[in-house]
Amino acid sequence: MNISKSWKKYLPIVGIALFVYIVLKLNISEIAKEIAKANVYFIFLAIVLVIVMFFIQTLKWWYIARKQKIEVSYKQAWKINLMSGFYGMITPSRIGSIIRADYLKKYTPNIGKGISNFVLDKVLDICSLFLLAFVFSFIFRDKLASSFFVYSLTILLIILFLTWVFLNKNRARVILGFFYNRLVPNSMKERAKSTFNSFYEDIPKKRNLAVASIFNIINWVITYLITYCVGIAVGINLPFIYFLAILPITTVISMIPISVGGFGTREAAMITLFGLFGIEGTKVFSMSIIGVIITLVIPALIALVYILLNRRGDKNDKEIA
Repeated sequence: MNISKSWKKYLPIVGIALFVYIVLKLNISEIAKEIAKANVYFIFLAIVLVIVMFFIQTLKWWYIARKQKIEVSYKQAWKINLMSGFYGMITPSRIGSIIRADYLKKYTPNIGKGISNFVLDKVLDICSLFLLAFVFSFIFRDKLASSFFVYSLTILLIILFLTWVFLNKNRARVILGFFYNRLVPNSMKERAKSTFNSFYEDIPKKRNLAVASIFNIINWVITYLITYCVGIAVGINLPFIYFLAILPITTVISMIPISVGGFGTREAAMITLFGLFGIEGTKVFSMSIIGVIITLVIPALIALVYILLNRRGDKNDKEIA
């Protein structure tokens, strides 16, 4: 047995084990009581904001797709966003959402464009996230460890540098050429070359990426506004700016690939950071659970219906052919 591969296979279980430990430590009955007495008005408001979040989230990458001359309608983009989000929820670091590139094959001749759409979207997403983490960790540097500010700034600068490098096809060719010549089998070289070329075909201009980045920042603020509404619903009375300081950091931590969908790592980070402001762990955990249900579970169930219908449609197409 390959110990390294076995270790990686079971690594996501760490987060689930952490999640179970937190539940047992906080007392399930107390969590249930907090959820049961949550203010329905603010939960409803949060659900409305989830719809707005998905609208802007889809608009963002659809805008990038249109600039790449990928002729997908907004209606189809909405469905693809939900379906790829489903796969993202059930995989570590949400890497499963890259399946969007496969769905986009219907609208572009080569998967390279679909991959570049996904990569550009996620890079801009992560840049916006670390920018928020950097800004608010600086604002609350008296409450948060200085390492948060340093890590956020360091990672943000690294991502910006790598983006600058790989946005240019010639620079990317020089760097990736090393791996292409030494690691890619001869049988796959032509396909890899074709994918590389299509990846850089119709790359959006910098001003278009700047517009997409604005969409990203708005989307993150709305995402955290959803958690804020849920927080109020369970009795967490902190100003919204505190949520903006804490939640980008918890989002970053939840991306560590030791869990599925961020379960466990997200809750541990939220309990620790909200605890700095005197908020009870039970309320924080209840807020997280309700947030997960309305932002991940319910959309995932809708996405599952789309996925099943999509597979049935593909099956019918094959039978006709």
